[in-house]
Amino acid sequence: MAEAHQGTDTPSTAPINVPDKPALEGLEAALTQRWLAEGTYKFNPDTTREQVYSIDTPPPTASGSLHVGHMFSYTQTDVLARYQRMIGKNVFYPMGWDDNGLPTERRVQNYYGVRCDPTIPYDAGYRPPAQTAKNQRDFDVISRRNFIELCEELAVEDEKVFENLFQTLGLSVDWALTYRTIDDVSRAISQRAFLANLAAGDAYMAEAPTLWDVTFRTAVAQAELEDREVAGAYYRYPFFTEDGEKIYVETTRPELLAACAALVANPDDERYQPLFGKKVTSPLFGVEVEVKAHALAKADKGSGIAMVCTFGDLTDVTWWRELQLPTRAIVGRDGRITGETPDWITTDVGREAFAAIAGKTVFSAKEAVVQQLVTAELLDGEPKKIMHPVNFFEKGDKPLEVVTSRQWYIRNGGRDQDRRERLIGRGKEVEFHPAFMRSRYENWVEGLNGDWLVSRQRFFGVPVPVWYPLDADGTPVYDSPILPALESLPVDPAAEIAPGFDESQRDVPGGFTGDPDVLDTWATSSLTPQIVGGWARDESLFAKVFPFDVRPQAHEIIRTWLFSSAVRADALQEVAPWKHAAISGWVLDPDRKKMSKSKGNVIVPTDVLEEYGSDAVRYWAASAKLGADTAYEIAQMKIGRRLAIKLLNASKFVLNLGATEDSVVSGDLSVLTNPLDRAVLAQLSDVVRQSTKAFENYDYARALQITESFFWQFTDDYVELIKDRAYGAAGEQEQASVLAALATSLDTLLRLFAPFLPFATEEVWGWWRSGSVHRSQWPSALEIDGDTTLLATVGTALSGVRKAKSEAKVKQRTEVLSATITATEFVATQLKAGIGDLKAASNARELTLVAGDGELTVSDVVLAPAE
Repeated sequence: MAEAHQGTDTPSTAPINVPDKPALEGLEAALTQRWLAEGTYKFNPDTTREQVYSIDTPPPTASGSLHVGHMFSYTQTDVLARYQRMIGKNVFYPMGWDDNGLPTERRVQNYYGVRCDPTIPYDAGYRPPAQTAKNQRDFDVISRRNFIELCEELAVEDEKVFENLFQTLGLSVDWALTYRTIDDVSRAISQRAFLANLAAGDAYMAEAPTLWDVTFRTAVAQAELEDREVAGAYYRYPFFTEDGEKIYVETTRPELLAACAALVANPDDERYQPLFGKKVTSPLFGVEVEVKAHALAKADKGSGIAMVCTFGDLTDVTWWRELQLPTRAIVGRDGRITGETPDWITTDVGREAFAAIAGKTVFSAKEAVVQQLVTAELLDGEPKKIMHPVNFFEKGDKPLEVVTSRQWYIRNGGRDQDRRERLIGRGKEVEFHPAFMRSRYENWVEGLNGDWLVSRQRFFGVPVPVWYPLDADGTPVYDSPILPALESLPVDPAAEIAPGFDESQRDVPGGFTGDPDVLDTWATSSLTPQIVGGWARDESLFAKVFPFDVRPQAHEIIRTWLFSSAVRADALQEVAPWKHAAISGWVLDPDRKKMSKSKGNVIVPTDVLEEYGSDAVRYWAASAKLGADTAYEIAQMKIGRRLAIKLLNASKFVLNLGATEDSVVSGDLSVLTNPLDRAVLAQLSDVVRQSTKAFENYDYARALQITESFFWQFTDDYVELIKDRAYGAAGEQEQASVLAALATSLDTLLRLFAPFLPFATEEVWGWWRSGSVHRSQWPSALEIDGDTTLLATVGTALSGVRKAKSEAKVKQRTEVLSATITATEFVATQLKAGIGDLKAASNARELTLVAGDGELTVSDVVLAPAE
């Protein structure tokens, strides 16, 4: 069960040095510094792939604050890492910081009180105002380069706080393996991967309808969508046939009436079949549109005929594409109606109606169009109020618009059935934990309706590494991009000169222009295995860690991080990027709602760690299985703290009884002469087997539960039963037997608990062993013959005697003159093997065993008279 230490541990016996008053307080700071100084968790690059266990650690968003959800999921990963290290794996356990993209921009804007304007020149001496402005109108307006400098400055400060908290939590990360998703290495890898995609035809530019967030002025990908129920209303008004018949539509977006390109009804709807292929005229704007048939139209929704506008929503995009409708966009990237009257509005009345909404926000335009319909007596009845789902950017506050824009895409199977099937196949190469999470991956892939939009109209991010030549009119020639040399990466085309040009040729006819966009943050985060694994930088390291052994992550980003990583590895390495995916659940508040900053129900982790200690918090996190949404429970943390304290105190007691490192048995079991001692180690061996199997199945929660259950039986029953023998009352042979059992049990329990309670176990280990418990070997089961139920049986009898003393209201040390124990023949035989310890622990002169048919009972207890 106990094995020789790994690494530099010496086999010599360490001196016993047990403190008088063991405590958890202060362990985190002291042991963290020791681990860092001694390199306890460092990865050894001199290795083979077979020896390595590599972890593609989630890089937390460094622009926010950590909450208990981070402690929850990162602890679960750390428990797995610690186990793998103890079974002899060379664990590659990095930590990244996701400081790339919109969250960082928002934090910088609000923290410093600044806004970015790319047209403003760089100020080398700029510092933000000492007093942050309360209103965005008062924010400092600064250059793009100044803004990026502030982003990098604040991200570094945030990351120091995160690192300190993760170290306090006891993550066994190799802190030499850290990276940032916006540093030079990450930018170079992200741009290299994009250029490889471009060369292979997997990346392309297209002018297409794009989901657009008007607040952040950026395109939004399908994976970033969030449906929210919002209040709305159906407005009913007519279109007119050539003979004056009214065809009523019901829509929630009357402000887009001027953008109408067709009316669409279901081909089986008999009400509208006579109209298919005919023209109708829009109210107010007098534009002729054709009535079309399409299966997506719902006969039971509204009036059964839909107004197709380019573009009101994604269904409009589908109709526009499949019915080959004209593009009649009137909403700009600022969320306002265009200022110029569209050329498809040809009547004076129509132009006058459009002038009333030109330049307005979509909200104000809706009010204006409705008022015009009322004035013209075209609005049929009162608007019908409804609640309906509307697309939002997951980080946005306003509904998304669909605008036409030129963007970069990466092929992800959304328009390619063969690629889609290949990516589903990549998912099958990964073993998901829990297994049902694979269906979330497959359902997402099968439901894709377009390729991955990867360009963003932001400032802080990985620049799209492309320039474009300008023709004689100064128009970019998009189909002839100018690409950088790979050795020059990373590049910033908005600030650097295109190869073969000079700065005087920037943005002038015949010259060049840099792509102003940055890549979607997922386009870089999807490459975390390649970034930290050394792809294109250290191919020897990459071969030792890739494909990674495990990707731990939350279930809600299977559609984003996990899938996008599979897309990139499929295109770049033609393989799934990991062997396992460990999917964590959410932390729920007491009302069973997900904790999130937007809901205001987030708990600050530093407060929890200070009050209960890291081992207690880790116990709560590790008690939950992978994939299980788990309530935030202080009660569970209190149990974990009690367990850690008990481990300290029970270990002190065992060591003070005389257990030493020399007492630990491995091969030669002859010292174990007492049946109870052999029984407890046989039972513990079974615990080791079950815990090991659970860990191999990524079921660490089961391993913790099994170990903890045995531990309490060990302390409550075994330690109480064998005190007399441990002190030598039964002779040297019996004392040697029990000390061997005590030492071996403590040694094994410390190793079993080490992944879960790293601070308490390391503290105890240092009292009597050399080196670190976290560099020791995971215990192996002893091949020992022993009755694994004996301890429980003798413990039950001891509890019965103690109960009798409690009911008699006497002290537990009161002598029992006699008592009768009734049990089945099998149990009675068991009790005979432990009768000596039972008598000693219960201070009994005589215990009579009587055969019976029922459960074990203790009766006829005669106590010595009180002194």
